[in-house]
Amino acid sequence: MPTTKTLRLTFVTSDNKKASINVPEAAGDLEEVQVRDAMDKIANANVFERKGVDLYTKAQSAQYIERTTTSVFDDSKSM
Repeated sequence: MPTTKTLRLTFVTSDNKKASINVPEAAGDLEEVQVRDAMDKIANANVFERKGVDLYTKAQSAQYIERTTTSVFDDSKSM
């Protein structure tokens, strides 16, 4: 059963909603200060916008999401 780990960075948008960035295969041992610093840089860059809304204006949270995949069957190897 393969397990994948993704770092989800959640921000507050300029219209006070949530927007996230998912980083697959991120280092699994990042500390809070490292992640906050990276998120602050993304927010301060002010380069992500959609329909007049700035997407990443303030860091809100960060968490690792682990996903385990259990195969029921896989015929792709026989093709």
